[in-house]
Amino acid sequence: MSSIPGVTVQPDAPIPGDQGPAATLSSTQKRTIAGGAIGTLMEYFDYYLYGLASAAVFPAVFFSSDSAFVAQLSSFATFAVGFLLRPIGGLVFGYIGDRFGRKLTLLITVIGMGLTTAAIGLIPSDAAIGLAAPILLVIARMFQGLFVGGEMGGAATMVVEHAPVGRRGLYGALLISGAGIANVASAGMMAGLGLGPESFFMTWGWRIPFLFALVLAIIAVLLRRHLEESEEFTQHTRDVADKKVAATSPLREVVRHPKNAILGILIGLPQSIAGYVVLTFGLAFMVADGVPAQVGFIGTMIVGALQIVMAPLYGALSDKVGRRQVYIAGCVGFAVLVWPAFALYGTHQPVMIWLGMIIGFVIPGIAMQGTLQTMLTEMFDVEQRTTGVNIGYQLSNTLGGGLAPLIATALVGWASGSIWPVVVYVVVICAIGAVATATASMRPDTADAGRLNALEGARS
Repeated sequence: MSSIPGVTVQPDAPIPGDQGPAATLSSTQKRTIAGGAIGTLMEYFDYYLYGLASAAVFPAVFFSSDSAFVAQLSSFATFAVGFLLRPIGGLVFGYIGDRFGRKLTLLITVIGMGLTTAAIGLIPSDAAIGLAAPILLVIARMFQGLFVGGEMGGAATMVVEHAPVGRRGLYGALLISGAGIANVASAGMMAGLGLGPESFFMTWGWRIPFLFALVLAIIAVLLRRHLEESEEFTQHTRDVADKKVAATSPLREVVRHPKNAILGILIGLPQSIAGYVVLTFGLAFMVADGVPAQVGFIGTMIVGALQIVMAPLYGALSDKVGRRQVYIAGCVGFAVLVWPAFALYGTHQPVMIWLGMIIGFVIPGIAMQGTLQTMLTEMFDVEQRTTGVNIGYQLSNTLGGGLAPLIATALVGWASGSIWPVVVYVVVICAIGAVATATASMRPDTADAGRLNALEGARS
């Protein structure tokens, strides 16, 4: 690893001592965190909502001519399709964020997410328009993935760059608190609408949460239009304008030092599959086993409520003991707890099922999700940070989370209903993520951290 002379980058380490005034947020920092969190809320609202609908609604609405098993596989296949364009969105909006500002990226992505999610709610059923229905669903899902692809990198970079030194784990984790709110909102709306007549819910009721995404998009635009770029990014922009450093391609800078880009993808795999195995596939697993979908919706709400609180606690813990340690503990916890979670699902008792969701996702999954975005931002320098974070986050979500429900469904079908292949799948992914986390290079959370790598074309 090369570095600027005189600057030493230490491994990920806790920051000792009292943080003093740095822990107090300015009005700019508060706006930035709120603006970042609302976009993450939208991202997870859209994806949790789609995951819930793909498990409990879309097989009957868009694939009604197929057998129950084939319809479920087809529905989860459209779920996976949305992840295919996430890496492309990550590169496109990562370039915009690193060259023209994080704010521009965050405005474009949140508008696009709102429009495409609402469009899904307007697609007629296959009974009304035949094959055109699933085709339109796939197209809308792909555009949803494109815009979501640029969201986390821009939001995480913006928030962590503005966060006080020594508290970046805490404030970065607030993005995942936004995801918890999204979890409660999406599951709560689906559960509430599902209390009415089934004919209403399967025809019109499920569409209402998708259309609500437009409201969230408007709120997000209002919050984000006043965002300011960080001092670090502003200084880099001035240096480029003054020709002190070259205006290089963000992707080229990432490729010049590929270690962290590759490790970022591997690091993100365990957290990416956690929610989609335990919650999304878990819901389909329960429903196929005779558990009412309503039980899963309520459990998802409970998980989301806990996520709001637990994410910042895990983030604060990472400020004390190190991001690496918290994330690896989450990997180990997920590998150990996934089997007990599904065993509790098999009891058919709502309280036991909800306990399974908590031990399978809240304990290990939020530990990973609450730490990842801050850890990724600390693995890249300012001129490539949005791109680097997007590569790690989006490719891991595409290869991991996007395929997880489909893989888990196929594995259980292959094993004649047994869950053990899914457990093996989770253990292997967790081992990969833990090893990658242990070997990545990270900037310490200190004011004088310096750069990880020398910028090409820099002049003293």
